[in-house]
Amino acid sequence: MNRLKTSLAILLSTMVAPALASNLNDAQSIQNKTNSASAVSQKRINNSADSSLLLQAEIEQLQEEVKNLQVYQTHLTALVASQNEEMASIDGQIQQIKITRQGVVPLMYQMVDGLKNIVEQDAPIKLEQRQARIEKLEALMTRADISDAEKYRRILEAYQIEMDYGIKLGLYQGQILVAGEERETDILHLGRIALVARSLNGSKYWSWDKKNNTWVDIDGSMKPELDKAYGVAAKQTAPSLITLPVSLIAEVK
Repeated sequence: MNRLKTSLAILLSTMVAPALASNLNDAQSIQNKTNSASAVSQKRINNSADSSLLLQAEIEQLQEEVKNLQVYQTHLTALVASQNEEMASIDGQIQQIKITRQGVVPLMYQMVDGLKNIVEQDAPIKLEQRQARIEKLEALMTRADISDAEKYRRILEAYQIEMDYGIKLGLYQGQILVAGEERETDILHLGRIALVARSLNGSKYWSWDKKNNTWVDIDGSMKPELDKAYGVAAKQTAPSLITLPVSLIAEVK
């Protein structure tokens, strides 16, 4: 009986042992597969976490860039608004300049005509030079390469020269017409009060008679005073009191 029990135990052992071994191997295989799967999953989780961090960093960077762009856009909007205001101001100034120019150009023509009228009715002091100056101004007015400002400056310069003729003592050489004859003389003027001509040899003197627009002889008794005036005008003698015949001045209209 005992032998039978022993035999049965041995038989059972031989039958159960392989089954247990097989189950253990299967369990070990499952465990290995589980561990591998867990490692892969963890790796995926780690990768996903890293990707999330990178995405978060990119999002924050993009948000900062958007913020900077908004600031820059605000700056550009203000700049464009300022430029538009400046353009409007410039347009207004241009329109004003056009209006001013429309008034200045006719004024300059009137000034040139006025200058011509003065020279025509004035004593013949440096007459050829003054007439040539007016001709240059008239030609200047139609030149497109000269600015209106420069034209206006030259007109004012011409007026200044005319003013100087009325206040200065001057001496120059020029021709006068006496009794239908052209004579080369030394001409002296004291403003527009006196205009005297002397022959080059110093023997004859004439005074401009504005009333009759002609040259008239001067009495020889005035020669010493006239010579003195010529000496002062030529800066050959010191300035002093001089006596000159007064030219009659007609009203300039």
